[in-house]
Amino acid sequence: MNAAASIPAIHAPVLADLFTQVRALSVALTDPLSDADATVQAMDDASPAKWHLAHTSWFFETFILRDHVPGYQPFDPNYHFLFNSYYEAEGARHARPMRGMLTRPSLDDIRAYRAHVDAAMLQAMPTLSNEVLALVELGLNHEQQHQELLLTDILYLFAQNPLNPAIWPPAPIASTHALPIEWIEGPVGRVEIGHDGAGFAFDCEGPRHPVWLTPYALANRAVTNGEWAAFIADGGYSQSRHWLSDGWAWVQANGIEAPLYWRKDQDGGWQQFGLDGLRSVDPAAPVCHISLYEADAYAAWAGARLPTEAEWEAIAALHDSASGNQLDRAGPVRPRADAAASVYGNVWQWTGSAYRPYPGFKAAEGAVGEYNGKFMSGQFVLRGASCATPRGSVRPSYRNFFYPHQRWQFTGLRLAKDLS
Repeated sequence: MNAAASIPAIHAPVLADLFTQVRALSVALTDPLSDADATVQAMDDASPAKWHLAHTSWFFETFILRDHVPGYQPFDPNYHFLFNSYYEAEGARHARPMRGMLTRPSLDDIRAYRAHVDAAMLQAMPTLSNEVLALVELGLNHEQQHQELLLTDILYLFAQNPLNPAIWPPAPIASTHALPIEWIEGPVGRVEIGHDGAGFAFDCEGPRHPVWLTPYALANRAVTNGEWAAFIADGGYSQSRHWLSDGWAWVQANGIEAPLYWRKDQDGGWQQFGLDGLRSVDPAAPVCHISLYEADAYAAWAGARLPTEAEWEAIAALHDSASGNQLDRAGPVRPRADAAASVYGNVWQWTGSAYRPYPGFKAAEGAVGEYNGKFMSGQFVLRGASCATPRGSVRPSYRNFFYPHQRWQFTGLRLAKDLS
C-alpha cells in the first residue's frame, strides 16, 4: 500500500504503542455489550460487533503473522474462513449476510483470539522489516475504520429494539443556537489534491494530481437539524421537484419521511435515537444519517448544490485542524452543535463526486490490493470524518465512500454554490 513511504519515520516501539492503544479501544467499545448484543446482524450492510473484533484480528493474523513470522500457529484454523471479509485472494469465506448466524464462537472466545494475536504481534514487531511494518500500520488504520463501523452498526441494531437501549449515558446538549450561514470562497484555477506523501494514507487518496476549479464557495458549517426540519415542513419528502429520479424512486419505495433515526413524539416534535438513547432533536446540531439522495434534494431546495470532492479538499487544506470530536475513548458519540463550524470531525459530508480512481492510481500487489480499488464503482465520496471517526484518522485527502442510498453512517452535508 501507499503507506510504505511513511514507515521509515516510525520506529517499531512507537508502532507497538499505537498497536496497543488501537487494539484496546476496540475492546473497550464493546465492554457494555452482552454476547447477544455482539452477535446479532441487523442488516446485510452491518456486521455484528463480535465479527468486527474478530476480522480486525484476522487481518493481523493473516497478513502479518502467517505470512511473515516463521513458526506462527493460528489460534483456530476455522477462523480464516469465518472472518475473511472480501479478499478473493484469500479464498472461500462465510457469506456476509450470514455473519449474524455465528452464535459461536462466543464473545469471550473472540476476546481470547484477540489476546492471542496481540501477544504474537507485540513479540514479532521488533523483528519486522519496514515493508511489513507498513502492513502493520495499514492494519491499524483498517481497525480504526472498523471502530467507526462497529459503532454505527451497534446504533442501527439498537434502533430496531422498541426498548430504545443506550450503550452510554446521554451526552449533554451543548448549544441550541446555530451559527449564521456564511460562505467561504475556495482556491480557483489549477489546484493540487490528493495525499502529499507525508504520513499514512490509504491508496485511494493518491496520487496527488492537479485539478481545475472555477469560482465557488462552501458554507461555513454543516446543515443543521433545525434547517432540515424546515425542509420537511415545506414538503421536502413529498414533492418530486427537488429529487434525482433514482432518489425519488427510493423515497417512494421505502416510505422515507425524515433522516434515519428521526421519530415523531406525541406532541408532533422530532426525536432522534442515538448511542445514548432517544432524545429530542437538537436544532443546532448537524443533521446526520442522510443519504446522498436526501443531501442532493436538500441542496436543490436550498438553492445550492453539493461540493465536489476537489472543492472540499481545496478549502479543507487551508483549515487543516481536526475537531476534538473524534473518537479516542469509549464514551458518548453524537454530532455536536458547538463543533458544527469545524471542517472536520462532526459528520461525514456528502460530495457530488463519484468514487473513482485518481489519475495514475494503481492497486497494490497481492490481497491487500483489494482494499479499496475494486470498490470504485457506483459509490459517492464523503469527506471530513465524523464524531465516530478515531482520532488521527482525519486529513484533507481522506476519501470515504458509500452507495447513494446508504445512511446508517454519520453522514451529513455542507452546501456549495457557484460564484460568477
